Amino acid sequence: MSYIAETKPHAVLIPFPLQGHINPLFKLAKLLHLRGFHITFVHTHYNHKRYLKSRGPNALDGLPDFRFETIPDGLSPLDDDADGDVSQDISSLCHSIRNNFLQPFRDLLARLNHSAIAGLIPPVSCLVSDCFMSFPIQAAEELAVPVILLSPVGAGAFLCFMHFRTLVETGIVPLKDESHLTNGFLDTTQVECIPGLQNFRMRDMPSFVKTTDPNDFILEYFIEVAGRIPRVSAIVFNTFDELERDAMSALSSMLPSLYTIGPFPSFLDRSPNNHVASLGSNLWNEDPRCLEWLESQEPRSVVYVNFGSITVMSSEQMLEFAWGLANSKKPFLWIIRPDLVIGGSVILSAEFVNETGDRSLIASWCPQEQVLNHSSIGGFLTHCGWNSTTESVCAGVPMLCWPFFADQPTNCRYICNEWEIGIEIDSNVKRDDVEKLVNDLMVGENGKKMREKSMELKNKAEEVNRPGGSSYINFDKFTKEVLLKQTTL
Repeated sequence: MSYIAETKPHAVLIPFPLQGHINPLFKLAKLLHLRGFHITFVHTHYNHKRYLKSRGPNALDGLPDFRFETIPDGLSPLDDDADGDVSQDISSLCHSIRNNFLQPFRDLLARLNHSAIAGLIPPVSCLVSDCFMSFPIQAAEELAVPVILLSPVGAGAFLCFMHFRTLVETGIVPLKDESHLTNGFLDTTQVECIPGLQNFRMRDMPSFVKTTDPNDFILEYFIEVAGRIPRVSAIVFNTFDELERDAMSALSSMLPSLYTIGPFPSFLDRSPNNHVASLGSNLWNEDPRCLEWLESQEPRSVVYVNFGSITVMSSEQMLEFAWGLANSKKPFLWIIRPDLVIGGSVILSAEFVNETGDRSLIASWCPQEQVLNHSSIGGFLTHCGWNSTTESVCAGVPMLCWPFFADQPTNCRYICNEWEIGIEIDSNVKRDDVEKLVNDLMVGENGKKMREKSMELKNKAEEVNRPGGSSYINFDKFTKEVLLKQTTL
């Protein structure tokens, strides 16, 4: 098919190569496709193989105007185990992204534009990247096309990330010694050097600043990336103004061209179904039993448990969660990845299975948005990743929060203290606490209040994505003022 005479814009999207970063960028790709964009979505070879393994050999065939490409991730075969079904090490990925991704990405863009010259596809008109990678900025500058960043985290966490250098310069980071991680320092130290954060403690900050190493590579990586962000054409956020108004206001004083265009789950729910809707972004195979089992449960009776794609825990922590859920006597759907337990496989005792077998289902992965929106779900025990947070907000489901790392402590702070739709579980998890908090969430007065507030936020999330709503208007402005600006000159 020839595109020579067409003016169709062509967006190339490349996520940070982890599940929680792929999902939101893939949703943005779908939204752009609905607006008439030709899409090229770029995976690493490793994730490409994982998709084909979990979703079938034709899962990434794509469509004529929604195509998938791959680039190498530069990791050794030991780190890049194509037969594995696990997330890659973040530090290794960051090293490789910094040193190895630019040239293969340049080569891909050159191939795409060679195909455009041949009339096979439209020429590349913009790049859309995860905000935690800076090499696409250089590639876009070389091509003289706009580069847009999507924040895979909320505005509050992004604001923290932009101030990592400030925390170092003020001497708060790195921590003076290891004792500061356990002696209450994180709970009592207020972060007062970041405008837009109200009553934030060091405990509420992203985990990357909780280091005692003055040469911590991950911290240096994020500071380096943050320094290049002012060079981009625009930044988009999977959030909405009423959810994170203070953080967005503070960011607007630092950076130009910011657009709140979320939450994506609500936006896509309101978009017309088309052939792209069937394209998925999960690296794990979704177990169809989950939705079937939920059909047999009473309304709002089930606790949904999922700690996301990266969180790991000890076997002792696993047992505390297991028996807390068992002793609550509430039905539960628990997603347990093969790599959830550190250093070993997941083993649950026959006693636990006998106790919970008639009111529980354990699976390795599920279609989370469909699960959260099922009428039988009454609460969500979560790690507080931003995707899970926005999906729970859009479903009107209150949360029990066990943040693990990265932006999750920051999201937990908003969920529990700002929006009042969740309760935090202590990091040193105990089964009695899990039992008590599950019952509080599902049948207690606290749970009732949180459910009411959750429904209020759900309604607001739906309103902003209707025609005339703030996110709907922002998405329209974003596409016209940034992405289509060059194609209409």
